[in-house]
Amino acid sequence: MKRRLISVLLIMVMAMSLLSGCGPSSGKEETKTTDQSVSGTKEENKTEEEKKEESKPVTLTIGLPGGYDVTSKEIIDGFRAAYPHITLVIDEAPWGDFTKKITTQIAGGNAPDIWFQENAAVLGYGDMGAAEDLMPYIKRDLKLEEYASNLFSAQEGEKVWGVPHGGNPIALAYNKDIFDAANVPYPTDDWTYEDMIEAAKLLTKDTNGDGTTDVYGLLTAGGITDGWFPWINSAGGQALDETKRNAVFNDEKSLKGITEWVNTIHTYKISPSRSTNNELGGTAQMFGNGMGAMMFLQYSLGSAVLNTNFPDLNYDTAKIPLTFDGSERVVPNVSNTWLIFSKAKEDNKEAAWTFLKYYLSADVQKLVAESGSTIPVNKEALAYVDTLQSKPLNKKAYTEGVDVAGVTLDENKCWNEWRTAAQPIFNDIMDGKTDPQTGLNQIKTDVQKILDENFNE
Repeated sequence: MKRRLISVLLIMVMAMSLLSGCGPSSGKEETKTTDQSVSGTKEENKTEEEKKEESKPVTLTIGLPGGYDVTSKEIIDGFRAAYPHITLVIDEAPWGDFTKKITTQIAGGNAPDIWFQENAAVLGYGDMGAAEDLMPYIKRDLKLEEYASNLFSAQEGEKVWGVPHGGNPIALAYNKDIFDAANVPYPTDDWTYEDMIEAAKLLTKDTNGDGTTDVYGLLTAGGITDGWFPWINSAGGQALDETKRNAVFNDEKSLKGITEWVNTIHTYKISPSRSTNNELGGTAQMFGNGMGAMMFLQYSLGSAVLNTNFPDLNYDTAKIPLTFDGSERVVPNVSNTWLIFSKAKEDNKEAAWTFLKYYLSADVQKLVAESGSTIPVNKEALAYVDTLQSKPLNKKAYTEGVDVAGVTLDENKCWNEWRTAAQPIFNDIMDGKTDPQTGLNQIKTDVQKILDENFNE
């Protein structure tokens, strides 16, 4: 699929690079820290001087937006125990406060050696020269076959500005009790968007005969992640092209996808209006209250909202449907991303990379998985997610979905700007105030202007 996060060619190139032993180029003598994953043969070949250099004391500052509520303290403490020569200084603050102060820290050259933020922000830091290119480190130390494709969520061209703190893909959630009552078979991974719509028609009910729908077959969302973005892709369309510098919103395929998105409300009447949805607390709240048979559900909302607020809800998930023509599947995935500050000392960069290798290891990634709030990127840990007994039980809808078909939300350095400009027009399209063709034409014009301003070289 043309929008895969990493191409087969790139995998081949990296595999060759692994064999050639390519390492990061800094123009200085490299200072290596202890890597517990190094093979015995490689360890035996090291000189005493190299081993001594690897245990050279270094103080590493790690930025943790959201503190230990977002990043497990067990992970940080485990790193301290495994690498006692690396002294950690934790720079933590509530998420909003951290993201405000980090801009000032970057400008002053005193940002943490390593921290994480939204993937789009990290892409912006890469463009402005604040993020270290991790591709040489990845080629040197990681085996690509051990990781899902979203390892490269922060890739731009041949550079990789960060690696995932965790992913938050979407899947199709369904209420088993509603399906059973209507005698409709549960969703399968072979479903297309057309299959989903047809099932939703059978599941939409006026249960008390008062002329008002009480149970909707599908709760159609209005935002980007679980709303208009996957629906654009449902017909093989695109928001931006592969370069992320050109808007493609109004092509024929994108128009079909958005037209069907709107049809779920105004033509098929299988979904509530945006205003009704908002009045009743949003899609997750309505789904939890048994007012919707299906919805696109981000992984974190299963743990944070449904399982917490509706513990008796009888639901499960299937993979996001295949496109209308059945040719492909597209799974939007939202990532927070670790980056290494480009202005950090060379010793600190190596220590920061040691932390990232530790964070990406299978055992640590299993701790990430157990949080229930995010999807790990290590494949062994992805398989471990599938064994967890919290709802939804079919976690393969997420783990296999994002591994095989995961895509970013067309993120680039001005992602927050262009999606903010597009959203009000999408709201008007969803509300029936603007027809899809007119709205998409306007979105393309407005977004392209922002892209041109940001990528004018």
